[in-house]
Amino acid sequence: MTDPIPPEEKAATTSIGDLLSGVTQDLSTLFRQEVELAKAELTESAKKAGRGAGMFGGAGLTALFALLFLSIAAWWGLGYLLNNALSAVVVAVVYGIVALILFLRGKKELKQIDGAPKTVDSLKKIPESVKPGGHA
Repeated sequence: MTDPIPPEEKAATTSIGDLLSGVTQDLSTLFRQEVELAKAELTESAKKAGRGAGMFGGAGLTALFALLFLSIAAWWGLGYLLNNALSAVVVAVVYGIVALILFLRGKKELKQIDGAPKTVDSLKKIPESVKPGGHA
């Protein structure tokens, strides 16, 4: 099936306003389609992330129970060398040292966060006419 009006003739007879209107409508449709695609992809990714987070939560809880029983075994084992009260203090001090090391490392990592400087710089370069609410 062929178009009854050749493209050259159609371009010559169409006003600039109609051409701009068509381009604007096409851009609007493109943006809507891209947003819908992004929503669909992010929804699927969020579902997968939720399942993965649940698995990590289960693994963390199981590891906590393993650590608890390992701690009881260490306390009990040290109780044969020392008395039970002193062996409990030794195990608690070891955990305190580990907690302090993890805290200090975490604090150091948080101080190194610098956000998204490249994105901020890139957004500053967008012309005002393209930004939402901008004027041409």
